[in-house]
Formats: sequence, C-alpha cells, structure tokens
Amino acid sequence: MTSNARDFTSTGRDSVQLRDVALTATLVLAAASWVVAVRQMNGMDMGVATELGSFAFFVGVWVSMMAAMMLPGAVPAVLRRADTSGRVRAVPLFVGSYLAVWVLVGVAVYALYRPHGSVAAGVVAIAAGLYELTPLKRHFRRRCHETVHSGFKYGLYCVGSSIGLMLMLVGLGVMSVAWMLVIAVLVLAQKLLPAKAAIDAPLALAMVGFGVLIVIAPTSVPGLMPPM
Repeated sequence: MTSNARDFTSTGRDSVQLRDVALTATLVLAAASWVVAVRQMNGMDMGVATELGSFAFFVGVWVSMMAAMMLPGAVPAVLRRADTSGRVRAVPLFVGSYLAVWVLVGVAVYALYRPHGSVAAGVVAIAAGLYELTPLKRHFRRRCHETVHSGFKYGLYCVGSSIGLMLMLVGLGVMSVAWMLVIAVLVLAQKLLPAKAAIDAPLALAMVGFGVLIVIAPTSVPGLMPPM
C-alpha cells in the first residue's frame, strides 16, 4: 500500500470515528438534558398561570429544555459539520453556538412572558398554526436542512422554523413536560423530514382548530387551567 493510500484510509477512519463520537455525544447530552429538565420542572406546571421563577432558575431550566428538545433534530447538521471540519473541537463549538441562540430566545421569553388566560393561549396556538402555512416558515425550514458551517447561523434558521411551535409551548404551559414532549416530537419531525403539504397543511389547520377549541372550551384541554 502506498503512502497516499494509507493516508487516505487513515483520514477516512478518522472521519468515521469523529462522526461516531459526535453522534454519541449529541444524543447522550440530549438524553441527560431530558432527565435534568423533567426534574427541574417537577411541580412547576400551572398551565397558563405558570410562574417562571427567578431569572437564573428559568435560564437553567430553559437551557436543559432546549438541549433536550433541539439536539436530536440537530444531529444531521452536527454530523455534516463533523464531516466538513474534520476537527473534534468544531463539533462542540457548533453545538454550543447553536444552543446559545436558543438561550437568547429564552431571555426574550423571560422578559415578555406573563401568566395569562385561556384566550391568550388560544390566540397563540392559532397564530402558531397560521405561521406554519407561511412562506417564511417554509424558507427557514428548508435552510435547516442545508449544510451550515456556523452553529449560530444554523440556530437562527431553526428558531425561524420552530418559533411558532415554541411559542405554542410557552402559551399552553411552559413548564409542562407533556407539552414539551409533544412539541419536541413535532420539531424533530420537521427537522428530519422534508416538507410535504399533504402533512404540513393538516397539521397547521389542526393547530388552528386546537387554538379555537382553547378559546371556546378551555376546560376541555387537560392541564391548561390551574387547579382550583
């Protein structure tokens, strides 16, 4: 075997190892974040009347929530970054800057959020459903499937794609593990699967219909209203 052939084989082996490490580390971090988030959120869910607590507490919960919800869907982007960089340190930098964008979103949520009523929650759900039908949503979702070298830029694209769903989570119960799981599944599906009108349009209309249901019959939605 020539020197060039050996170098090529070694490079290929290193690339595969880097991908395996990146995949394993990302999924382990996501799984650990789910455990942490569920423990932190225990007893905090009061539906639309949920209080966020102190800024430090909320940011801590939000970081674990975002790592849990967003990292599984970011795996393809992380692997693409590992392939294009060929360097171990590029992966944590990509993931860290990606999560930093979601931390900024959390700061904005903390600044703007107030405990609210069912009408506000319903309006947010309706708005989220309508956003799913917009060209802007389709643009950001498409960019989330493309190769991006910057975790920060990738984060901006994914915030644009998922912001409607995330605002729906905030409106329905920001400390609800059940809603967190539902929204996480939807975000994951949209990040991994190509856009299809036959699926996306009914989902958007279902979100709008759910928002209308919240407005007219809030008691029919479990966990939405705080216990008396």
